[in-house]
Amino acid sequence: MASTDETGQAARHTVPAGSTPPTGPPADGTAAGPGARMPRWLPRAMVLALALIAAFQLGSWAFHQLTGLLINVLIAFFLALAIEPAVSWMAGRGLRRGFATFLVFLAVLIAAAGFVTLLGSMLAGQIVKMVEDFPDYLDSVINWVNGHFHTELRRVDIQEGLLRSDWLRNYVQNSATGVLDVSAQVLGGLFQLLTILLFSFYFAADGPRLRRGLCSVLPPARQAEVLRAWEIAVDKTGGYLYSRGLMALISGIAHYILLEILEVPYAPALAVWVGLVSQFIPTIGTYLAGALPMLIAFTVNPWYALWVLIFVVVYQQFENYMLQPKLTAKTVDIHPAVAFGSVIAGTALLGAVGALIAIPAVATLQAFLGAYVKRYDVTDDPRVHGRRVRRTVSGSSTRLRKLWVRRPEQERPEQERPEQERPGPEDTDGTGGGGFS
Repeated sequence: MASTDETGQAARHTVPAGSTPPTGPPADGTAAGPGARMPRWLPRAMVLALALIAAFQLGSWAFHQLTGLLINVLIAFFLALAIEPAVSWMAGRGLRRGFATFLVFLAVLIAAAGFVTLLGSMLAGQIVKMVEDFPDYLDSVINWVNGHFHTELRRVDIQEGLLRSDWLRNYVQNSATGVLDVSAQVLGGLFQLLTILLFSFYFAADGPRLRRGLCSVLPPARQAEVLRAWEIAVDKTGGYLYSRGLMALISGIAHYILLEILEVPYAPALAVWVGLVSQFIPTIGTYLAGALPMLIAFTVNPWYALWVLIFVVVYQQFENYMLQPKLTAKTVDIHPAVAFGSVIAGTALLGAVGALIAIPAVATLQAFLGAYVKRYDVTDDPRVHGRRVRRTVSGSSTRLRKLWVRRPEQERPEQERPEQERPGPEDTDGTGGGGFS
């Protein structure tokens, strides 16, 4: 009976050929069927992942909404760094820091208002002159066209055609609807300027308090690094601003002398325009600065515009190779290629604002990292100075060169050889001098 029962159990447990054997129960004792419970950590992981995604989306949305404000704060911070030396100097003379900041801002606003007033009066005068002289310009163009193309155009017909044209009607309508857009942009620009001035005033007036608040959350070692970085940023940004201001003053005086010699109208305003635009607008500022004086000089005499162009090009070379290296050697001493690349990168990131703050930002970063980069003495290798090292020729070429050098010595006549090199009578037999017998 026992053998029969064992045979029956073996038959029941026998797996048919070609079928998958049943799997055993899980090792941890949990059920593996359809009604099995999910792990306890899975719901919490899903909730955490959804929360992280929601936080990322919310942060991205908030960042895009606050991009304008962050850019304004960045501009205000660099403006506060630029006026920090003047404010600290006045505060060191006994003035309250808030009042010193107010005086610096007042001087900057007065200078900006004077510049805008001079430039606006110049542009308004030139526009009025161009409007008054427009009929004469039109008559000269019509006469030229009639003389060269044998036409019979008249100014009255052209004026009536322009007044009745659909293009002029559409332009007037678009201009009327665009007045509101221009007004909104002007108001937005004024509000943005007010925001920048307000933040920069607080950054400059409460600079020590801001530094104390920032250092209070850092350990002492980090506090020293933050204060050092702040000091470097103040020196580089202020040095950049003051060196550019000095070069703008020199450039304005030089161009004012030229424009006065040529008797170009509005010479003071044009000189201020050239000085400021050429120095504070990177890369293309020189061309923008020289275009307006050339245009005004062309209305006086076309040859004067050529003289202005030649002077702008020559002065730019003098500034790049003589004046700028001496003035910026102790303030923002960075390579021109690095400065140009930083301006392009700043423009790509923040537009015109990035182009303005790129150079002082890169100068600050370069000076700050220079203290933590270990430098070594450079070996006196010719390749360091740009000189190539002559490679030694080996192998068969070396032997050929030696044979070529020795060949003329062997082919010289016997009379021209030194006495000690001439063969003696005992050497003629080929046994060598002093051979053994």
